[in-house]
Amino acid sequence: MGSDPLLDHAPREGVRTFTPRWRNSPLTDERMATLLPAHSLPDGPLVPAEAFGRTGPVVLEIGSGHGAAAVAFCAAHPEADLVAVEVHVPGVARMLALAQEAGVHNLWVHPGDAIPFVTERVAPGSLDAVHLFFPDPWPKNKHAKRRFVQQHTLTLLASRLVPGGVLRIATDIAGYAAHAREQLAHHGRWDVVEGERPPWRPEDGFEAKGVRAGRRVTELTATLR
Repeated sequence: MGSDPLLDHAPREGVRTFTPRWRNSPLTDERMATLLPAHSLPDGPLVPAEAFGRTGPVVLEIGSGHGAAAVAFCAAHPEADLVAVEVHVPGVARMLALAQEAGVHNLWVHPGDAIPFVTERVAPGSLDAVHLFFPDPWPKNKHAKRRFVQQHTLTLLASRLVPGGVLRIATDIAGYAAHAREQLAHHGRWDVVEGERPPWRPEDGFEAKGVRAGRRVTELTATLR
């Protein structure tokens, strides 16, 4: 029998986890021009001592949206540096404005796709945690291959985390929660605990929208074996 295509380690060429549809407003362009330089990463491989000016815990947030969770984490964990990766430029601009208002200096931003960033620029064993909060659920079965949590992405993240590193996933979509549970269990390198909501994460954005709609938020904390 052939392998289940959704439990296959091989990435699929040309399949992206996002759809790049947006237009930048003048305010977005202004924020990107004036605020991004203070939070941008140097080109090339990510070397924390060079990029952040110090060594300490490094956290990657994939799909940071408008940045409320990323900024809240940075404010609550001044000893850590968080790299927020987001393709949606207006969202990045709002995150930068929020960071300025909050006065956080340990937030770093990569406006782009997470998979090539992690593959090409993040060294093995260099991340303490990865956050994936309310990812695009791609609810149709024919689009399930576009969900971020797949065997090959779990293998990639496992290679970049330190031993005992943590992958935190939150979703208000029951189908995505089931998908993530199945992928994590099949992968075999994660110990998963459910229900541990990070106390620092604000209840807004997609989470608040889901709660208002009567959906339950699933929290998955996966620790690398």
